[in-house]
Amino acid sequence: MGRVTERRRIIRIRDGAVSARPDTLVAEEPLEIRLNGKPLAITMRTPGDDFALAAGFLVSEGVIGDGSEVQQIVYCAGATADGVNTYNVVDVRLAPGVAVPDITLERNVYTTSSCGLCGKASLDAVRTTTRHPIADTPPVRVEPALLAVLPDRLRAAQRVFDRTGGLHAAALFSETGELLDVREDVGRHNAVDKLVGRALTDDRLPLSRMILLVSGRASFELAQKAVMAGIPVLASVSAPSSLAVDLAAETGLTLVGFLRGPSMNVYAGEERIALGATADRG
Repeated sequence: MGRVTERRRIIRIRDGAVSARPDTLVAEEPLEIRLNGKPLAITMRTPGDDFALAAGFLVSEGVIGDGSEVQQIVYCAGATADGVNTYNVVDVRLAPGVAVPDITLERNVYTTSSCGLCGKASLDAVRTTTRHPIADTPPVRVEPALLAVLPDRLRAAQRVFDRTGGLHAAALFSETGELLDVREDVGRHNAVDKLVGRALTDDRLPLSRMILLVSGRASFELAQKAVMAGIPVLASVSAPSSLAVDLAAETGLTLVGFLRGPSMNVYAGEERIALGATADRG
């Protein structure tokens, strides 16, 4: 099985001094996801949590929404022509009676580490109807001061990032700021799928009172994954895209961007943020 990190020889230049040394890099390998034996998608990911990644991907795609709908997830034995198991091919077997979507060439997805939507026929194809509409009753209320400390809590939990500097991270927090789970991956969308997939297998969906924090930008894709898992609050340390803001407004998702200490922008769902009576909302 591929390792999370690998060592490579590099030439290091510092202030004119040149030296050769080993460097620790984050591993990146392809993962093929099959559904009931048929190829569905290929994603470039950091090895580890592969079953959770596959399950979370299927939640994001609207194929499944409950752990009972999965019979088993296995690595494919003899994944190559010579019978070698690469641990880079997983097969998700749905439980009896669970409908299998029509897998066509148009729907077949190739996913890179930077964009989980490459290969989508149109934006309409990713506006999947969620099985877990956002329904936090009573509504989650989050103080800006609580949001302000979450990036540091996430950063402190990024063990592989400390060695490589090359991983994205996603974390689930409770509405009181407790860190519940964190996953790292070379692809930010994979990190979120690993979180959601783990929640599915632990029978914790929908994540109706959670805060999802991502270490990079908030793309449409990440907003969609939050909505599909029933997460009411998505926060990012960087910028959201315009389509992510549109989706958040349409679905009732609270979207916070540029979360850097006490500074942040609220792009949608401001009713969940305790802004105070004196806030200038003009």
